Amino acid sequence: MSDVDLNFLARQNERVLTELRSVHDDMRVLTAMVMRHDHAMHDVLEELRAIHQWMVGISERVHKLEG
Repeated sequence: MSDVDLNFLARQNERVLTELRSVHDDMRVLTAMVMRHDHAMHDVLEELRAIHQWMVGISERVHKLEG
């Protein structure tokens, strides 16, 4: 086994820190993407609720006209 000196450990430590920074940046991007999709899904759900209420209103008016 070769000798391990402080310079080697410092280089390895810097490499690990660089990789961790990269992972941290990736996680921030992925989190932002998930948050955007979450907001989009909330908006879709609100739109579906509005369409449902509209359909209920139309159905009630049709029943009044038929009766």
